[in-house]
Amino acid sequence: MDAAEPVIDDFSMDGTRFVVLVNDEGQYSLWPAAKAIPEGWAKTGPSGSKEECMAYVDRVWTDLAPHSLTRS
Repeated sequence: MDAAEPVIDDFSMDGTRFVVLVNDEGQYSLWPAAKAIPEGWAKTGPSGSKEECMAYVDRVWTDLAPHSLTRS
């Protein structure tokens, strides 16, 4: 890649649609809707703007501890 070429960051682009992902540890993430979902993650919640998806995550992810730390 030429040093003068800009790096495209899907996570900060305006207009990019996102999906909400969750892993087995109950951790949430936003992911660009046009990209393949990474192994170990599953789609959950809404698809939409970054703001819409973050609002969902803020509502449902109330305990940030991974499940492996909270299981007895």
